[in-house]
Amino acid sequence: MSKVMDGIRYTKTHEWVRLDGDTFIIGVTDFAQSELSDVVYADLAEVGEEIAAGGGIGVLESVKAAAEVYSPVSGTIIEVNADLADSPQLINEDPYVKGWLVKIEGGNISDYEALISMEDYESHLKR
Repeated sequence: MSKVMDGIRYTKTHEWVRLDGDTFIIGVTDFAQSELSDVVYADLAEVGEEIAAGGGIGVLESVKAAAEVYSPVSGTIIEVNADLADSPQLINEDPYVKGWLVKIEGGNISDYEALISMEDYESHLKR
């Protein structure tokens, strides 16, 4: 079974968001990384880019496929995970901590609150 973490919110399309003060940290779930297999490249949006909830924040390329990643929240990208340029496998190794993708500020907290809980995401995975 895929690993899920408490204290973060999830989407049914397998992105996660952790709120850190006023900053939303976004990544893909353990389930998503396992479906992709070995991630070999992460093409992420630029710092300063305005993103609407549901807008693309990047593409992850693996040995199996390429997958678009969408932001669950609106706001401005303030940081991208620079470690992924040289080590995209961090997404596979540690998707919730070292393998985060982008940080966004200025978003609406209601976007975050509308996301699903750990328990609901676990139920979603069992379907």
